[in-house]
Parts: sequence; C-alpha cells; structure tokens
Amino acid sequence: MRARSRERIMQAAVELVDRRGFNKVTLGDIAERAGVARGLVSYYFPGKRFLLQTAMHRHMHLTLAAALRPLDDPATPHFSQDPDLWLATAIDAVTGLAVDRPTLMRAHLSLILAPLDGVFVQDEEQRELGRLLQEVLRRRGSTDPGAEHAVLRSALMGACIGMLLPGAEAPPELIRADLFARYGLDTALGPRAPHAPARG
Repeated sequence: MRARSRERIMQAAVELVDRRGFNKVTLGDIAERAGVARGLVSYYFPGKRFLLQTAMHRHMHLTLAAALRPLDDPATPHFSQDPDLWLATAIDAVTGLAVDRPTLMRAHLSLILAPLDGVFVQDEEQRELGRLLQEVLRRRGSTDPGAEHAVLRSALMGACIGMLLPGAEAPPELIRADLFARYGLDTALGPRAPHAPARG
C-alpha cells in the first residue's frame, strides 16, 4: 500500500505540473489529486522540487519501458532484435516528451539545471532509467555501457533543452536528425520516423 500511495503521489505531480506548471501547483493540490493526506506527501518526499524530479524520472523510465516493450515481445508485430531500432526507439521516447509534454519537461529541466541544494537527485527512479538506457547500449555492443550511458543521457537532455529553449526553440526534426547522425542511425527507424503515425 505504501508503494501504491507513493506512485499515486508521483503520478498526480506529473499530471498537475503538466497542466498548470510547477509554480502553480502546491503539495496540497498534489495530495488532493492523489487522494492521500497532505502529510503523507511530505513523509515520502522532502519538498515539491524533490517530488517532481523523482516523479519525472519515474515518468521517463515508464515511458521508455513502454516504448521498448513491444520490441522485446515475440508475440507483437514490432518484435525486433535490431540494436539500431532499439536505440532509435529510446531516443524517440525520451525526446518525445519534450514534444508531447513541453510544460512538464521544461519544469524538470529547470530543476535539474538549478537544484535547490546543488545536487542532482539520484533516486531509484533515475537509476531505473539508467538501467534501461544501458541495456539499449549493451545491445549495440557497448563495452562500457555505464560511461556511454552518461554521454547518451547528456545528449538526450541537451536535445530536449534545444527543443524547449524559450524564444529559440529548434525544430524537433532537426534535433532528431542530429542525434541520429551522431549515433549512425537511419532516420527512418523509430516511432517518430517521418513515415510513422503521429503520436499525441
């Protein structure tokens, strides 16, 4: 039950910040949306900034896992062992959040670039995102997925910043093409390829 309550709180935080922005959401709002006592939110999370970072790491790894799952299931028509497709799908899943949920992603990026205590939140949710990205890199033959994951993560976050920089947003298709070229990927791969159905 504790785990379910914690998950409801994180999901509520993501939904509310996505709709209203970070500054217009209170911990009380999040508690009400999650259907839990206000004190329970503070019990699990030492502040709104920590909560949103943790909630976003969870949202990102769940989004990435959902995108990769069909590739790993022989029962689906999307099953594939092509390591390039796995990486293309991972790139599209993470950077796609900047396209589909820009308010949420801007809030997350602003918090990780200017953390209140000067420390990047490294929680279990963030480590799970890292594990997924490292598995994708292992499939491509990486000999040091830990180090390569750090570079990939930086490239993905940099791409999101480029797409969301207020007043100087770069077109997502140009950012995508640059990332794919960096990793030697065909832009026809992945769920956000030009021929793929649009996702909203």
